[in-house]
Amino acid sequence: MASYDFSRDILFEIFSRAELKTMKKCRVLSKECKDLTYESSFMRLHSERTSTMVGYLLQSSRVPTQYLVSIADSVKPTAYSPYVSYFLHHRFRVVAAANEGLVLCSLSKFGGNSFYICKPTTQQWEVIPSPKPQFWKTNISMLVLGSNPLRFKIVRLSDSRYDDIGRVSDHSESEYSDEEDVSWHCEIFDSKSWEWKQSDDLKLTCHDSFKNTQVVSACGGLHWLMFNHEQDKHTILSFDGDKEEWGMTSLPDSLGGKDRRCQIAHMLDVWILNYEKIWIKKHTINLESFNEKVPHSRFHSFYGADTVFMVDIGWVSFYNFKTHKLNRIMVGGSIDSAHFIQTGSESVKLKPE
Repeated sequence: MASYDFSRDILFEIFSRAELKTMKKCRVLSKECKDLTYESSFMRLHSERTSTMVGYLLQSSRVPTQYLVSIADSVKPTAYSPYVSYFLHHRFRVVAAANEGLVLCSLSKFGGNSFYICKPTTQQWEVIPSPKPQFWKTNISMLVLGSNPLRFKIVRLSDSRYDDIGRVSDHSESEYSDEEDVSWHCEIFDSKSWEWKQSDDLKLTCHDSFKNTQVVSACGGLHWLMFNHEQDKHTILSFDGDKEEWGMTSLPDSLGGKDRRCQIAHMLDVWILNYEKIWIKKHTINLESFNEKVPHSRFHSFYGADTVFMVDIGWVSFYNFKTHKLNRIMVGGSIDSAHFIQTGSESVKLKPE
């Protein structure tokens, strides 16, 4: 078979016209192909040419109304409201989402016992059966393990200190934090079997706590940012979606404790964890000029390889740190959650036959 050496411009034109599934498969061809598809200019053009929805699904903390914000569909970015709730019959909250475009909804902030799985672009939805244990104070996440056929898992962690809700309601949580290590009940919903199962409890020390950041779904797993108060350092708690196993990874020493976090308010270091489990510093982003314009914004996530997504009260911002271009979008009210979504308009089988 003949070998062809395509230029970057040719690859840009070919990939930007490919449907989303095909484009994602092209990422495994080479590092150059993968990097190209994560550039914000490529994401914008690909969205326009293929009618792919790409952006952040925002949710207000006061009223469960969803907004979609994106810089891929217009020169002047805007917020669209409502985007998801118009095809469901009840008021609900988004409790988890996956990059592939699946959204997990519930009638309560912590998930309760009523769940819906939906794909907004196709207006498809299914009722998820209720988990049997009546746990409270939950941490809910979702990841997609396969697209053909579609397979996803939902992981629900529940703090065992809240098993007796009456006892805890009369005391502050801090009274229990130094007594003993903490067990988190773990329930897993598998779309293949379409049922919940209760796994072994997740054991954490009394010094470990979840940071107020959203879970990251990547490389077939879920990843939470943790902080150990005794050791004064951050760690990453990971859940392997296939093996259903837990692991803890330390962060680089330079990202140490409380004092260090105060010093990097205007700088953003990007680190990569390679296959050998070694942290490599990729580059440092100077946000000083950005922070002068929006001093209260906080970093949320990377929209693309060259663009960061920032959240403020009533505003969100896209900042391209290569071109130093800033796009601000007014959304109104404080933001409870922001989930990145990139999905096409093709129908999927949410529930197996």
